[in-house]
Amino acid sequence: MLPYHLQSLGRDRITPWDFSQRFCWNRHISSCMRWPGNYSWAPYPYLSSQHCQLNWRPPCLFLPNRSQFQHWNWRPDNFAHTSLFHLSSYIMDSEGDKTSSKRQKTQGVIKRHWEYLCHHNKENMKILGDKHVDQKYKDEKEKFEFSVMSYNILSQDLLEDNSYLYRHCRKPVLIWGFRFPNILREIKHMDADILCLQEVQEDHYRKEIKPNLESLGYHCEYKMRTGRKPDGCAICFKCSKFTLLSANPVEFYRRDIPLLDRDNVGLVLLLQPKFHCTVSPICVANTHLLYNPRRGDIKLTQLAMLLAEISSVAHQKDGTVCPIIICGDFNSVPGSPLYSFIKEGKLNYEGLAIGKVSGQEQSPRGQRILSIPIWPPSLGISQNCVYEIPQVTRVEKAEEIDVTQEHLEKPEVLVAAKKLSSNLHHHFSLSSVYSHYLPNTGIPEVTTCHSKNAVTVDYIFYSTEKEAINTQQGKKGTEVALVGGLKLLGRLSLLTEEDLWTVNGLPNENNSSDHLPLLAKFRLEL
Repeated sequence: MLPYHLQSLGRDRITPWDFSQRFCWNRHISSCMRWPGNYSWAPYPYLSSQHCQLNWRPPCLFLPNRSQFQHWNWRPDNFAHTSLFHLSSYIMDSEGDKTSSKRQKTQGVIKRHWEYLCHHNKENMKILGDKHVDQKYKDEKEKFEFSVMSYNILSQDLLEDNSYLYRHCRKPVLIWGFRFPNILREIKHMDADILCLQEVQEDHYRKEIKPNLESLGYHCEYKMRTGRKPDGCAICFKCSKFTLLSANPVEFYRRDIPLLDRDNVGLVLLLQPKFHCTVSPICVANTHLLYNPRRGDIKLTQLAMLLAEISSVAHQKDGTVCPIIICGDFNSVPGSPLYSFIKEGKLNYEGLAIGKVSGQEQSPRGQRILSIPIWPPSLGISQNCVYEIPQVTRVEKAEEIDVTQEHLEKPEVLVAAKKLSSNLHHHFSLSSVYSHYLPNTGIPEVTTCHSKNAVTVDYIFYSTEKEAINTQQGKKGTEVALVGGLKLLGRLSLLTEEDLWTVNGLPNENNSSDHLPLLAKFRLEL
């Protein structure tokens, strides 16, 4: 406990002292960074000799058998409610706290604001803790509103394995015992109905993330990567708003296909809105594609596998396709061939350099051209990104009707010729929640920012509203009948690289991942 006369610091507000502060006392308290529980307007506490003896230190530093990297059992009620859209910088006045970044760090606060994309929402929409309810639509059973968050929360193991990316950060900011309360605080404050999380470390998920989210009313589904790296993807949804119809994990690793030797995964859920029996189910997918900028062939194949699973899950018994939301870290930039393929539904990759697929690789030197086809027929996925009928089944059916060998060989030749096409297709009409550039200046928005790079790689894609879908003029078999549609009501604004470096990039004291969370609100209509 602090001396009684110190509890009046911080504009007469009692500053809670909890576990997170153990990581703040590695130098003089006057330059200590803030911890969860301090209001954004409160000054940094400054303890001088008039408050305590010069050699006084908090007793928590001298607890026996306590390691600096101790794993703490945090509870969401251990810290105060603060504004999650404040990214505050700090002044480093100690040589031990200097970072390798040469960028100028200034005092200030950056706010992310809510962008309304629907006329009635600005006054009536319930979002981010606002208690106002849309009176005009709350009794209309055919309309269902919900929010979705996509967030790469940065696996602690990956952080430590790639520490060169975080040389600009002070070490206490990178400790999981400090990071997790911030991440949980963001999730609580945004209060999304559906969470799509990437880089979720398995032991942290099992011991902390899942129990805390379940206490907040979420049901959690998780798929861990298939290799040695113990992280994966999670989709969590509020039990009060959805019922789980099916959970479908997707493994991108295939032992018998040399191309697919990476351990990335995806997860696809089919959710039924509660108390809205006439509303279609919603297909929600989450993934984290391969990072390697020079392996666009693997990225496109992983994406095709995810789209094939989404197509299988989203197709209903009556032949219609339910609304679709795809979240994740795609490790591809806006305007890249992979991004364009998702939005436009088609891609001719003939002559495309393998390192140009994701737009991350700038130099074309030494890059080979994508092979045609990219993946082998044995994968069982067509160029339309749907599961193919197994070849064995087609042969067996042919034998049943006693077709001659000559007739059997002819279709095989046609199939082989078709697979040599360099055109990829998918039959979804998808849009991105974000425009990726500031409307007035054209400056790029970013979703991740660390010592080496600041760029957009995280997305929320959604199947567009029924009225906005034009008749597709693609090849025969690509047209689909959509049930209802998703209308984008609003989104949480993104920031520029310049904005983020004014608060020393990511992670920082208030934002504990190297990615920003994305947040959007939708309305599902018949």
